[in-house]
Amino acid sequence: MHILSHSRRLRTTPFTARVEAAGVKAYTTYNHMLLPTVFRSVEEDYHHLKSAVQVWDVACERQVEVRGPDAARLVQMLTPRDLRPMVIGRCFYTPMVDETGGMLNDPVTLKLAEDRYWISIADSDLLFWIKGLAYGRVLEVDVTEPDVSPLAVQGPKAEDLVARVFGEDIRDIRFFRFREVTFGGQTMVLARSGYSRQGGFEIYCTSTALGPALWDALFEAGADLDVRPGCPNLIERIEGGLLSYGNDMTRENTPHESGLGQFCDTITAIGCCGRDALLRVAQEGPIRQIRYFSIDGTALPPCRTPWPITAGGRQIGQITSAAWSPGFATNVAIGMVRLSHWDEGTSVTIETPTGHREALVHEKHFLAA
Repeated sequence: MHILSHSRRLRTTPFTARVEAAGVKAYTTYNHMLLPTVFRSVEEDYHHLKSAVQVWDVACERQVEVRGPDAARLVQMLTPRDLRPMVIGRCFYTPMVDETGGMLNDPVTLKLAEDRYWISIADSDLLFWIKGLAYGRVLEVDVTEPDVSPLAVQGPKAEDLVARVFGEDIRDIRFFRFREVTFGGQTMVLARSGYSRQGGFEIYCTSTALGPALWDALFEAGADLDVRPGCPNLIERIEGGLLSYGNDMTRENTPHESGLGQFCDTITAIGCCGRDALLRVAQEGPIRQIRYFSIDGTALPPCRTPWPITAGGRQIGQITSAAWSPGFATNVAIGMVRLSHWDEGTSVTIETPTGHREALVHEKHFLAA
């Protein structure tokens, strides 16, 4: 067993003490912070997430705050998604790219005011890229990491639990919208969002000191709902086609290769620093793209390094995430494959740690309607 050594370089969160008391079994590192990965077991956590409600410490989803007269201009520079339709109270999924069109992150961006945004980042040092652009372009804007720590409430009973703590009117919040709420005398942001397909909310806790009290309030209110501590679940996220930046796509991939073309308005997103490169990609089309796979045979081990996808004796792609799905009684996976073999139902071979396995390509994720 490997132990993760703690230091000041690996930050705890406002909820770490509660997570430890709840019996967390494993962590990963994410934005230089602790992110729980297992409580009871990956499979038991999966079943519970799909049937009840969980509270997740996702404070590692750090916020980059962009504030000032040039805030809208700077945020548009980061993404090929046209942000002009974005209004206060909206969340936008925003692939963010460098000057070559390579993915730097795939955060959710929240518009708090005409001159103020939070960029809720995946695992990368995006803060430094944004600060560099602001300084290099001499923009009138402040780029900071505020004291904001998200806490997610996910699962089919999530709405009932959140309503008990913040009031019945939260049921009116639509998907990827948010509103301000009050807890402990502090204004916080509550968004209908989260890294699962089971539905729920993310509470942007704006006070480290109030973190433990917020955690306790949710567990007290949800005692009869079978509320448990949880975390992003590998099985459920693969079933739902939720991508993991740094695993399923990196800076070597464009949003179009990552299957995120629907979030790119490259022609109208004037100001995006990678726009020219992406215009060429959009015109020519990608030669490889994210797809979903069902892999034959018994349960496979975790995909710690990419597994080659082959056909006719040559490599045509790689699997980057995989897990046994109890719900679909097969191994489910996410990977990048060349256009010659990315059509629905195409048969390919996966070189796994346990030997060659046959697999089928799927254009949509397993939970797609």
